[in-house]
Amino acid sequence: MALFGRNKRRQRLRKEPFPPHWRRLVETRVPMVAWLPVEDRTELLGHARVLLEEKHFEGASGLLMRDEVRVTIAAQAAVLLVRRDVDYFPRLTSIIVYPTGYVATEATHSDGGIWSEGDDHLLGHTGRDLHALVLAWDEVKAGAADPRDGQNLVLHEFAHQLDFEDGYTDGTPALDTSADVRSWAEVFGHELEQLRRAADAGDPTVLDPYGAEDPAEFFAVATEAFFERGDDLLRHHPRLYDELRRFYRQDPAGWDKPGR
Repeated sequence: MALFGRNKRRQRLRKEPFPPHWRRLVETRVPMVAWLPVEDRTELLGHARVLLEEKHFEGASGLLMRDEVRVTIAAQAAVLLVRRDVDYFPRLTSIIVYPTGYVATEATHSDGGIWSEGDDHLLGHTGRDLHALVLAWDEVKAGAADPRDGQNLVLHEFAHQLDFEDGYTDGTPALDTSADVRSWAEVFGHELEQLRRAADAGDPTVLDPYGAEDPAEFFAVATEAFFERGDDLLRHHPRLYDELRRFYRQDPAGWDKPGR
């Protein structure tokens, strides 16, 4: 009964008119949205409306939580939901936004059994059991403003949330069939090794070398490239592009982009 009620509420929210001042924020802050087909844009705004209603947005270190911040983040996150059967990042409750990069203290365990603490300088972070996602607002704005550079913090961190949906942090989101899982593992495994070789050699790549860290980061980085550098990804990594196109059910290389 609770699930039925939640789905009815979401359906109602998606059908409600998107407030004009929010629409203007999307148009000015998230130019990527204008590249999507018209029907996808309408769906995206509906998904953004649900995210704005269901997720708790919180400012940190003095950041005032304004509509500009909430809508800019929600619209970018909603790009990942278009055309898919979605549950709106079910492991995520809160989105915490800092004005700029922040410092997090993290405990690490060495091979010798010694625990130590160190400060990490971060722009964004999320975790499978954290129920929160942390973002730096200046990086959010920069990533949204240039939708061709393959660098988008919101897409990256929310891709991690998709990865978590099957209960694992392994760079493989919840897929439809066992055949899909096998194909994903083969293609992503090969592409990760290729990126690692390129990163070690210092060769230029379509994918951010940070994706060579592990399979989870590779999926997040590949998601950024898929939506922001779809033409290049299709040209240089067609099998990877096809796996992402099958999962996201979108085709960014075919979007009608200005100045193409």
